[in-house]
Formats: sequence, structure tokens, C-alpha cells
Amino acid sequence: MFHLGCFVSFRPPVWNNPLFDNADAESWPEGDIYLHLAKQYDKAGFDYLMFEDSSMVSDIHGGTMEADLKHSLYAPKHDPVLLAPLLADATKGLGIITTVSTSFTPPFMLARSMSTLSHLSSGRIGWNMVTSSEDRAAQNYGMDALPDHDERYQRADEYVDVVKGLWGTWDPDAVVLDKETGTFVDHEKVRTLDHEGEYFKVRGPLNALPPFGGQPVLCQAGASPRGRDFAARNADTIIASAQGQEAMKALRDDMRERAEKFGRDPDSLKVMFVVTPMLGADDAEVARLKQLAERPDDVRVESTLGHLSCLTENDFSTFDLDAVVPEVTTNGHRSTLENFLVRGQGKTLREIASTWGLDCVPLEGTPDAVAERMGEVMDFVGGDGFLITGQVSRAHIDRIADGLVPALQARGLTRTEYTGTTMRENLMAF
Repeated sequence: MFHLGCFVSFRPPVWNNPLFDNADAESWPEGDIYLHLAKQYDKAGFDYLMFEDSSMVSDIHGGTMEADLKHSLYAPKHDPVLLAPLLADATKGLGIITTVSTSFTPPFMLARSMSTLSHLSSGRIGWNMVTSSEDRAAQNYGMDALPDHDERYQRADEYVDVVKGLWGTWDPDAVVLDKETGTFVDHEKVRTLDHEGEYFKVRGPLNALPPFGGQPVLCQAGASPRGRDFAARNADTIIASAQGQEAMKALRDDMRERAEKFGRDPDSLKVMFVVTPMLGADDAEVARLKQLAERPDDVRVESTLGHLSCLTENDFSTFDLDAVVPEVTTNGHRSTLENFLVRGQGKTLREIASTWGLDCVPLEGTPDAVAERMGEVMDFVGGDGFLITGQVSRAHIDRIADGLVPALQARGLTRTEYTGTTMRENLMAF
């Protein structure tokens, strides 16, 4: 058996793609489309929804905000932390992971918010640990620019230690509710943290109850060598992108080896591989959908390059679209840029931008065919699961929940019911 998750953002769903409806293009801020997503994937037994996030409107591409806003790349985008309780209340077993940056949010604030959300969700909340990668975001928090890539991870390691330390300032049995003595909390079971490190000074204790059911699930997506070490040390699940099943296996093996070096059981780190299944009722429909998806499209090229410009802070509008992808560097998303450059070897910038995505393996066909292929890939890789992404639309969501998942369940590849009550229990169940 393997796990299923979903990679998503609290932003406008698809609205100008012929493959999908656009019924929720205006109403998305109300959250109904995400409630539909959560309810369907809860029914399907998904481990979690992972909401990525950022906090800037980028003007890197072409030196203006046009590409970002025209294609709704990084704006508008709403805060998924505030969406989480709504989704948790509408579901029973599904986990909700929200993104909060270690570069911009004080660790005490994060620890308190996650602890609160863990109680509101009965232990089904998680934190996606990011260091952020955009100077434009840093400038919204009083900074001129972000620190160096590896220093951000060094700081993040200490940040996570502080957060875990704050969660541990209360004993699990600190609340006594002793009516005879009039004592709500036993003060001897709550202590200060008194952390003084290179980057943070935090007294503690946390003034919220410790998280419900233990520590919230920690998620991470960095794939650079320093990012992998950070994940191996701290994360319970990681968002992974590697081209082809051999690269997927190599990445998972590497992460398990790194986890062992940090003294961890490698089975406690679940590696989830990003895929975008394209499902059709029959081969003819799949061929039609594939033809639409792969058509040359100037809008898609501009959108892709605008996305990469935002993440890497390289202005891709300055490069020749009909020349080979140039060598560039970044202090931002190194793994995303590397993925783009590797997949673009020998291709023009236009060619790679027309088809680029983070999919680890192509999954196209009927639900039965795709389910069979997912089982074969996961058997080769060794685990741990897939993180389904793609355009948010009700039709796509329903094809996954009502078509693909039953085909997976029929093969014994994914769960048919939740066996735990918290996200951690379900994530570590197999």
C-alpha cells in the first residue's frame, strides 16, 4: 500500500483552460471549491492536502507585475492557515498541511498557531516548513533581501528546534482541573524554554496547550543538498520531484540514508512524489485530452516563464525563446531551477516551457490503466506515495476521487478507510 496526498494553493482555480470548467473562477475566495476538494479526498482516504503559500506579487518577469497578475501565478493568493479549520471541520480523517515561512514568522507565533489548529482539527494539522526564496517577499517583512540559501536552512534548523521546544514546555498531563484545590494547570508541569541561540532568543513557555495528539506533522519540499539534510533531520513527509522512476528511487534512497545519519528510522520519513494524472473514460478521450494539453501555446509559455522568474528571480523574458536554455543560477528555488535546466537539455526555451512540469512520471489513461501504472512505479521505487497536483476543478477532483482511487483500492494499493484519528497515525500506519 502507498499513501496519497494533494498539492494545492489557496488561489484561483483553472479559469482559461479548455480541459476544465471555470465555474469557481470568481467564487474561489469563499472556499467552496476547496471544501469540495477536501470532502472528496477525505472520502477517498487521502492522507493530506498540502497548501503551498507565498507572500509577494512578483515583478521579476519583464520588470513588471503583469505576468504574475495576468496569469494569477503568485497573486491573488489567500492565507491557507485561515482556511484550515474550515476544511478540518468538514472532514473526518484528512490531514491539512499549511505553509508558514521560517524567515518571516516568529517561532513562538508559529508554535502557538499550530498548537491551536491541532486542537481545532483533532490532530489533523501539519506545517510545511519553508525558508522562502523571493527577495520581494522579504521586502514585505522589513528586509532588503533574503540571506544566502544555505544560511536560511541553518536558521531554519534552529527555528524548528525552538518550535519543538515550545511544544514541549507543557507536560501532557499538566491540565489537572482539580476542583478541590481550585487548580486548572499544575504549574510544576509547565516550564520555560530559555532558548538563546545564534538566531533566536525565546523565553517560553508556550501559553497554549501542547498540540493535540502529539507533534503536528512536519512537511518539507527543498531538494538541494542542504534542503535534503534539513528534511532528513526534521520532516515527517517531503514533497519530491524527480524525472523517471530510477531518479525517484535514487531520491528516496538518498533521503532514507540521510535520515539514518540523523539517527532516525527511515520509515518515519514519507517521500511523496508529485504527479498529475490525466484520466479519460477510454483511450480516445485520453488522446483528445493529451492533444489539447500539449498544443503549442504562447500563454502557457509566458505563464511557465513567469512562474520560473518568480521562483528563481531570473528574468526569463530577457532570454531568446528559440535558443537553448541558458545556464543561470539562483539564491531562490535551486531544485526547481535545476529540474527545469535538466529537462531542457538540448531544447529551446520555448520547447521546454511549452511542456514543463514537476511530474515525476507521466500518468495518462483510463483509471484502471493509471492505477496499474502507479502500482508498478511505486513497487519499483519502494514507497511511499504520490502527491497529486494539477488544475483545481470539480471535474478533475471527481475523476480522481470517484475514478482513480476506487481502481487503486480494488488493487489493494491504497487505504479504504482511516485506521487512525490523527494525521500522524494515518501517515505512519504503513
